[in-house]
Amino acid sequence: MTRAQGSARSTTAPGAPRATAVPFLLRWSVLLGAVACWELAARAQRSVYFPPPLRIARHALDLWFSGPVGHLFLTPAAVDTILPSLGRMAAGFALAAVAGVALGIAVGRSRRAYALCNPVLQFARAVPPPALVPVFVVVFDFGTPMQVASIVFSAVWPVLINSAEGARATDPLRLQVAAVLRLTAPERLWFLILPSALPRIFAGLRLSLSLCLILMVFSELLPGSDNGIGFTLTDAQTRSDLLTVWAALLLLGALGYLLNTGLLAAEKRFAGTRTSAGRTA
Repeated sequence: MTRAQGSARSTTAPGAPRATAVPFLLRWSVLLGAVACWELAARAQRSVYFPPPLRIARHALDLWFSGPVGHLFLTPAAVDTILPSLGRMAAGFALAAVAGVALGIAVGRSRRAYALCNPVLQFARAVPPPALVPVFVVVFDFGTPMQVASIVFSAVWPVLINSAEGARATDPLRLQVAAVLRLTAPERLWFLILPSALPRIFAGLRLSLSLCLILMVFSELLPGSDNGIGFTLTDAQTRSDLLTVWAALLLLGALGYLLNTGLLAAEKRFAGTRTSAGRTA
């Protein structure tokens, strides 16, 4: 029996790295293959509307990431384009995350509050954020406050609804044990409710992050914007600078991938640790 277990361990242990490496290599091979096909097709067609990917990447590097080392290789164009967009997106995402988690936990822990608020939440979530732009313009006027408000309104609902569902999914037996142990409300929130709701909360945060990126670009496409990635898109379109348009699209894709990767790493760090701690407890 021991030899069988040892042989099983010896056969699975060397294969484990290959099992994780194969999907990684396949994923990037598909991307590299698609880029290579695009490169060959673009060079063969010589179309102005579809430049080769290498030319787009070179233009993006020269435009935004060819600055001095002391400025983290950022050019003045990058400071006027990328940093304002990231600032608006970060402000909107932070406000949506804080408000969504706080209100979601509060609503999810009360059956009566959830029953009363759920129709309102579903109705507000179904309203397209671009449809409320005229309202935001009247309230905030054109500028950064209106852009941040539109981002927050779009991004808060996934976090709020997922946080409420996660709080409602807390094991009642654990709550009864907490009542027997006479844990205070903050202790129950920190040691029971939040750990059980963290997977749902991070699911809402991932949806919220993608919506923040979309609404950040949309808000910068509106009149009154004078910087940001969305403004760069419209400005390059009016000047028929298609290479800059493709470079901005490449930048948005890279930012979305990096931000989602960072959020997934944070989820593994916090949600995984707390879940395992909650199970062992």
